[in-house]
Amino acid sequence: MAASTLTIRPLNTGYIPTVPLQYHFHFSAGPYLKDVPNEKIPLPCFTFLVEGGDQPVLVDTGMAWTERASGVHHPGSWQDAGQDIESQLKACGYSCEDIGTVIFTHLHWDHTYYAQKFANSRVICHRRELDFALHPIPLYYKSYEDPVLGLEAPFKGVELEPIEGETEIVPGIRAFETFGHSPGHISVEIDCADGDSYICAGDSMFSLRNLDPIPELHYDVTPPGRFYNIVECWRSVELQKERAKSPSHLLLAHDATLPDRVAENPIIGGASDAVDSSGTR
Repeated sequence: MAASTLTIRPLNTGYIPTVPLQYHFHFSAGPYLKDVPNEKIPLPCFTFLVEGGDQPVLVDTGMAWTERASGVHHPGSWQDAGQDIESQLKACGYSCEDIGTVIFTHLHWDHTYYAQKFANSRVICHRRELDFALHPIPLYYKSYEDPVLGLEAPFKGVELEPIEGETEIVPGIRAFETFGHSPGHISVEIDCADGDSYICAGDSMFSLRNLDPIPELHYDVTPPGRFYNIVECWRSVELQKERAKSPSHLLLAHDATLPDRVAENPIIGGASDAVDSSGTR
């Protein structure tokens, strides 16, 4: 098998304030998370640009502009000038039309904005997610910007290709089911040039601390607090904990530690990242 040439470039499309103790972790874990804030902190909203293949691939397209994000969704959210996905891609030397494939981990508003700009792209999501997004219960009208609210979902008019099960999207990039945060959530595993595989985990987790056990509760993970189905959510965290080589190989869309990692190393998975036989890079 030929060595992979793929790398991952995380692109932050803005910030969404949430309360960690209420949103990032299940309420049952609260007594065991003494250092977790119970007031709003801004979380980044990352997409992931995969380069090195025949065409660039984008995992999610990110969030909306400030007025939309703050006024309709999470008050206090913002998108700085140049953080929208079109500007981010331009800074990397691409236009939206250059992207060969867009893979949506799910169809919530903060992962699908500007989708209509990707006119030349194959656009992929899970069939179960698409079915629910088109007919959500009222609790999720805002998440999918349902027309009953007088809104137009960012994926409206986009030809979405539904998938099911574990699916190879292009060589070296696979999508697999990580239901729970939403009905048809998927994660994307990428074989990179450093010889390792990395998982773009979307919102299946909000913090790498979701991987931590809580022995006092007999929990092997610390489940997130924002979910549609807690059983599926729990199993998805367990699955990725087992599947990923290490926590650093999981790339979460809203990981508060990721901006610092990107500032130090804006491209993940390059050949220079490989660990040699002595265990050093």
